[in-house]
Formats: sequence, structure tokens, C-alpha cells
Amino acid sequence: MKKGLLILFVISSFAVCSFAQKNKIKIETDYGTIKMVLYDSTPLNTANMIKVAKEHGYDSTLFHRCIPQFVIQGGDPESKYAKPGQMLGNGGLSYTVPAEIKDNYYHKRGALGVARDNTPDKSGSAMQFYIVVGKKFTDEDLDKFTKKTGHTYTAEQRKVYKTIGGTPHLDGGYTVFGEVTEGMDIVDKIANEARDAHDRPNTDIHILKLRVIKKKRFFFF
Repeated sequence: MKKGLLILFVISSFAVCSFAQKNKIKIETDYGTIKMVLYDSTPLNTANMIKVAKEHGYDSTLFHRCIPQFVIQGGDPESKYAKPGQMLGNGGLSYTVPAEIKDNYYHKRGALGVARDNTPDKSGSAMQFYIVVGKKFTDEDLDKFTKKTGHTYTAEQRKVYKTIGGTPHLDGGYTVFGEVTEGMDIVDKIANEARDAHDRPNTDIHILKLRVIKKKRFFFF
């Protein structure tokens, strides 16, 4: 009986860990696959990306803005048919998505954020997104950001920014709604490609497909 209870507990614990965030996506690029989890507690932005993905809206768009130690940005629908050297980043859908900025979701390396322009309410693009590449910062750096923006960092966030890196100066201004689980090496490769004066890679880097990962089903007998 005790052994049976132990097995049930292990299975239950595994299920809780595996499905802590139920929405997962994968981005197939010219350079490889990036897998990500979308946060349950940013339901508007998570649902929007899933909707656009299911409509195949991201397919054939480009990573059009790629900056080492900062971010890679993609999803502009105008990039599907862009000419070489064409400036991109203004395309989108007919609506924006309300901001869901939460202190516990911050711009650590690998974070998924919503691109936006100067919207007063910080609502974001219905298609364009970015993945944080980032770099490491010091306590002095973080103190300067706090003085400039008024945004403060927890002890945990400071540790992450000092040891793993990110883009802390974006915190409080943009919605973070997911993070990379596999493929940061692909993100780094994309970020380090040669680019023009507008940070568009000289060689087009396509989002071949962006798909929702189907949930695995478990059967117990």
C-alpha cells in the first residue's frame, strides 16, 4: 500500500511540474527550432499569440530586428514580402493587446516580450514580439536604472541580471508573457548575424512556422 501511494505521489508531482504552464509553442527558423512556454497569468497576450499561431499568421515572417546583447524581434506581417534592405517594424494587425505587466515576469535572458510603440497605456502589438538576448549588469547599473525609471529590482532579479543577464531597463515598460525553454543557442546565432543600419540581418532569417505544441495525454490503467 505504501509503495502504491509513493508511485501515485511521484506521478502527481510530475504532472504538476510538467503542466505548471499549459501553453507551449515552437518556432521553426532557418537556423533551427526555439521552444517556449507562454504564461498562464498573462491570458490576453498568451491567447492572442495562440490565436495568431493557429491561423498561421507568423509563418514566413522575418526576424527583422536583431541586436547582440539586446533582443531579436520578429512577427511583422509586412516582412513576408519585404524587399532587401526595406525598413521593417511598423506592420501589425488592426488592434493592440492590453498590457499585462507583472513584477514577477521580468526581462531575464530568454524572456518573451510584446513589441510596442509609444502607446500611452503600454498596450502591445498583436503580432510583433521579441526574445531577450541581454547581457550581465552590475548592482551599480541596476541602481542607475532605478534612479532613471523608478522601477526597483528584487534580490532575486538582481542576482539573475548579474549572473545570467537580460535587459532590465525594459522592466515596467513592456509585457513579458513567456520564456525560452529550448533553443537559446539558436537565438544567440540569430542575434549575432551581420546586419544593416536598421538592425535588419543582411541575410533574411525566416520564421518558417510558429506552432502551438500539442499537449501530451497520459493514460493510466
